[in-house]
Amino acid sequence: MRDRYFDALRAAAIGRVMLYHMFPAAWLGFVFPAMGVMFALGGSLMALSLDRSGGAPDRVLVQRLRRLLPAVWAFGAIMVPAMFWFGWPDPPTWSRLLLWIVPVAEPPGSAWAAPATEVLWYLVTYLWLVLLSPVLLWTYRRWPLRTALLPLALVFVVGDSSVLTDLATFGACWIVGFAHRDGALRRMAAPLLFAIAAACLVSGGGWALTHPGDDGYDLSTIPIAQALYSLGFVLIALRLSPRMDWLARLRPLDRLVSIVNARAVTIYLWHNPAIAACFVVGDVFGAWRLGTVGYLLVAVALVTAPVAVLGWVEDVAARRPTRLRPG
Repeated sequence: MRDRYFDALRAAAIGRVMLYHMFPAAWLGFVFPAMGVMFALGGSLMALSLDRSGGAPDRVLVQRLRRLLPAVWAFGAIMVPAMFWFGWPDPPTWSRLLLWIVPVAEPPGSAWAAPATEVLWYLVTYLWLVLLSPVLLWTYRRWPLRTALLPLALVFVVGDSSVLTDLATFGACWIVGFAHRDGALRRMAAPLLFAIAAACLVSGGGWALTHPGDDGYDLSTIPIAQALYSLGFVLIALRLSPRMDWLARLRPLDRLVSIVNARAVTIYLWHNPAIAACFVVGDVFGAWRLGTVGYLLVAVALVTAPVAVLGWVEDVAARRPTRLRPG
């Protein structure tokens, strides 16, 4: 049986990511640090899968890669030829192009496709955390505090090294997912947990205010602030366990949550191209009359096209019956 609270958090996180890329306001990251939430959910579900594997973590890794990569391959099958078609002044070597098959580092992209490829860092980081999870879960259950603090320590020293920086930034959120799955968050005294969470939130916010990045106080450009603030937020979010009966009574919202979860990777991959195209398409239909909200509605409409045409790939990857309208 699915955890509808987790489903609602994932849907809210994907919605917030799209909203941020449409309206890049720093305050959105403070209201709801979406990437930290998605990594925390991933860590909890990964721990559950490993526990159910019967001592066969390799099967879990294969299953997770099978569910993640086909949607990336479908995305690359369209984007890579398009990048060559529209001009790639400095094309990558064939070995670099293989990163579109197994993205252990960010796949190469042209300047034309930058809006589409700039979101791939999340999938690279997710892939590495999945691959590292058997070892991370083993160390967490022996040295929980030290394992949780290790990514926070690394984020202070790794500098801007792309994949390693992202792993350090969100590794603690992934391990909080382990703690959620083991019941450690539930067993912790509420005053202590909320005090730790508050300290992380204040520290992360304070670091952002005193160490602004290239885009000011935007957490996405300040790894230390992002790591601390996201950790504080997910400690609270995963400690909560609200009843979700009300969601089933709101049928349109309940269905939307189901659709977003069934097509999460496809929506994530294609939302930025939809945003890039929404202004041109929106002008044709007079979206300017509604201001930026009009263009957002066009972007949402545009993202439904790849969801309808390519979303079935996620059904095949998950070995579900293929459906044009999931949920």
